[in-house]
Amino acid sequence: MTTSKTCLLTLIVTVFAGPTNPLAASDPRWITFDGHAGPGQGNHIVFVTGDEEYRSEESMPMLAKILTVHHGFKCTVLFAINEETGEIDPVIGNNIPGLEALDGADLMVLFTRFRELPDKQMKHIIDYTNSGRPIIALRTATHPFYYKKDKSSPYARYSWDNQDESFRGGYGRQVLGETWVSHYGVHQKESTRGLVAPGMENHPIVRGVGEIWGPSDVYGLTTLHGDCTPVIMGYVLAGMNPTDKVNEDKKPLPVAWTKTHTGDTGRTAKVFTTTMGHAGDFQDEDFRRLMVNACYWSVGLDDRIPAKSRVDIIGQYDPKPIGFGGNKKGVKPWDHAIVMQP
Repeated sequence: MTTSKTCLLTLIVTVFAGPTNPLAASDPRWITFDGHAGPGQGNHIVFVTGDEEYRSEESMPMLAKILTVHHGFKCTVLFAINEETGEIDPVIGNNIPGLEALDGADLMVLFTRFRELPDKQMKHIIDYTNSGRPIIALRTATHPFYYKKDKSSPYARYSWDNQDESFRGGYGRQVLGETWVSHYGVHQKESTRGLVAPGMENHPIVRGVGEIWGPSDVYGLTTLHGDCTPVIMGYVLAGMNPTDKVNEDKKPLPVAWTKTHTGDTGRTAKVFTTTMGHAGDFQDEDFRRLMVNACYWSVGLDDRIPAKSRVDIIGQYDPKPIGFGGNKKGVKPWDHAIVMQP
């Protein structure tokens, strides 16, 4: 092996499985990035991914790297894993290894869709949810779980389609504020312009955030449940370009909001939910800044949010187009390691 290749491999291993990074060192089915210098040091964010359509398996590692390198957070990213190959496979709906990392996490970022996890895995998510620690949720996390087979599971009530009045709408509605309703903007034909909600201009989450544009369509809502406060309003554009005009026939709807959730233990958690999260949304600097600010806010670092949070992408971010079955094949968590040139 050449000297340059040896140095590069050493750098990868240092980031991926350093001495303070036992999770990453012990199991190849997830990846952990140790925080660099920054206000986030001492806080551990765990990203739970698994959706077949919007490429959370690509966008969340990218966001984790930004939070690690620019802001000091330790980040663990969990994936839907094919146990036979060790590859990331978002079509696998019943396996997200490493969820025990949530037991000591300071923040959970949830980006899943219609998962039906084994009880032993789901327990970590629900224990975290009931712990009073903060939650951030993106796009399909409004419908994160779907119990089609094991309706006798103690966690079946968290299914997105729960019709029981005591927990209608499952995890999405009860914990986050809304479950799956509809595509309000026409999917793949009407994009989203996100503007700060009136009266929220001084909220720390939107500090330094300008006009957001993303190819995601605005999700439909019934009404936001609980004590939700809209932070970003989504305007439906009559096309897939940021310069397209607003569809005046469709009023703006919230696409990001804050909320609290009091779980079964009586502890109350801060919640931030956005129905944006299309892989292309993360190409937008202001959307990335919104997400970074939300992480600061969630863990109580409101006063450390800079006037304009740094959100430069680390390495390459070239996600596959969204859609079912089009995810990158043959990718393992290791492939998301931060590669620094020697």
